[in-house]
This record gives sequence, C-alpha cells and structure tokens, in this order.
Amino acid sequence: MTTRPSFAPLLERFFTQRLMHQRQASVHTIASYRDTFRMLLQFAHKRLKKAPSALALEDIDAPLVAAFLDNLEAIRGVTARTRNLRLTAVHSFFRYASYEAPTHAAQIARVLAIPAKKFDRALVAFLSRAEVDALLAAPNQRTWSGRRDHALMLLAVQTGLRLSELTGLRRNDVHLGMGAHVRVVGKGRKERCTPLSKATRTVLTAWLREPSLAPDQPVFPNARGGSLSSHGVHYLLAKHVAAAGVHCPSLARKRVSPHVLRHTTAMDLLQEGVEQSVIALWLGHESIQTTQIYLDANLELKEKMLAKTAPPDGKPGRFRPDDKLLAFLKGL
Repeated sequence: MTTRPSFAPLLERFFTQRLMHQRQASVHTIASYRDTFRMLLQFAHKRLKKAPSALALEDIDAPLVAAFLDNLEAIRGVTARTRNLRLTAVHSFFRYASYEAPTHAAQIARVLAIPAKKFDRALVAFLSRAEVDALLAAPNQRTWSGRRDHALMLLAVQTGLRLSELTGLRRNDVHLGMGAHVRVVGKGRKERCTPLSKATRTVLTAWLREPSLAPDQPVFPNARGGSLSSHGVHYLLAKHVAAAGVHCPSLARKRVSPHVLRHTTAMDLLQEGVEQSVIALWLGHESIQTTQIYLDANLELKEKMLAKTAPPDGKPGRFRPDDKLLAFLKGL
C-alpha cells in the first residue's frame, strides 16, 4: 500500500532546498511566492475543510488552482497581471513536484497547463520636467524628513533605481568622489553602477553629513534609523505629490508611484537620444526588449520622426447633414 505524498513537507523543501539553496532566489521572489501559497492554503482550507498541514498533494489539483485564481480576481479584485504572478509561483512549485512526486505526473501536467491570462498593456506613465521640478520642490527642507525625501526623490528620478534598491541602499553603496555613482544589486542578483549628476552628488553629500540615528542605518532611514518600508515610500511620495499638485495641476491628475519615477528616468534618457541598449543597461533590464515600452509611450520622439517624413497629402471633405428623419433613425 503506497502512502499519499504529503503536501506540507514538499512545499517546505520547495522553499528551503529549491528556492533558497539551489536557485538562491532573491528575498523579493521568496516573499512573493510565500504570499501566494499563504493565500492558496487559506483558500484550500475553506474549500476542502482541511488544515493546511493535513493536505495531500492530490488535493491541490487543477480545478482547485483554477478556482483560486478566479477567486483572486472576483473577490480580491486583483488584475490579470497579478493573477499571472500568482500562477507563476504555483507553476514553479509543480515543476519541482514533477521530480519529487512522479507518480502524480498527470495531475501536475494539468496544473502546469493552466494558461496565463492575456491583458491590455497600457502606455507607461511618466512625469514631465515641470512636474519633476514641482515634486522636488515640495518637501520642506528645513526639516529632517523633508531633506531625506528630497534626496530620495532626486536620486530616484536621476538614476531610475527600483523601490527595493532605494530602500536597501547603504552608505558604502554611495561613492561621491571622482566618478560619483551608486552601486546596487538588482533583479537576478545583477550588480550595476549608476553615475550621479553633479546636482545629485551635491544633495547626497549634504544629506550623508546628517547625524546617524542608528548604527549601520540605510541611506534613507525611517524616523528610528531603520529601513523605510515600501508603504512608507509610497506614503511620502503621495504626500509630496499632493502638495506639488497645488502649483502643478497636471500632477494632481496622475497616479505617481516610485516606478513612475523610474519610467521618468528612462523617458529622459530616451528623449536625450540615448540608445535603447544603454537605457536597458542603465535600468538593469534583463532584455533590451523591456525598454521597448518607453519607445511606445514617447509621443515627443514620434512627433520629431513625423516632422522628418513627407506624409501623403489629404483633401478635407465637406460635411452634409443627413435628412432629419434619417438622422433620427440612425441615432436609434
């Protein structure tokens, strides 16, 4: 008599052996996968009336996973992009399970066959130079937090660092001498150095002279000297966007996130004529194809290209209104 493979130890080995030891996945990947399985186990508990530690691998089948994904969209209101992110975590586990539990190959194949959902790709949002200037002028630099926020936003706009890279930045990652730059380890554990402009270097030099709140504190600490959370950065950015929107009304109509500042960096580089390959290198993109989204959104560049071409001539037609009765019927 064969025993049913338990789901719990298999999931534990997936995290400890596959993700942490073999793949050495980043803390962000592990956290994302952890949250996915936490929600999946809670869903399975409600649906199957079984404690998560008592689940067997065969309990987590394709219908259950599909229902979980549908629940995320219907109840939690997540986007198709987020749904696909959760499915990626589930697929990764079941690819691991295919080696550890080959007797369940048919069940595993059905889960792996669940497709990602297609979604509309909107143009990337970015800020104009006037909007950036208004945002950087918003913090009250007579206060400690205002000087921190100004330095953080200036660095974000000039370098295009990701949110996790900004909050994880340490003082020894910032080099302010000749060839001033910041050093970060981004997605895929790829290390990159990004040069600093003269203005950014000046602001950071002044900021790093501020007294430390705690030993080994990050470059942009919270009020206790610890690392700023993702929520904290979103909060301070929203506060300054609201203040800047009083003097720059276009900002009030935009949803500005740390990633929008990263997009702004890319658009500035693109509008200055920097090649796509260099922008991809600057931002730490895995592929140059990722940088294509900025070309799609750059209307100014397209207008310059249009000015260099000779489009075909057109002749305007003359409007003739329909008969009133025909117009009424057409409008029904």
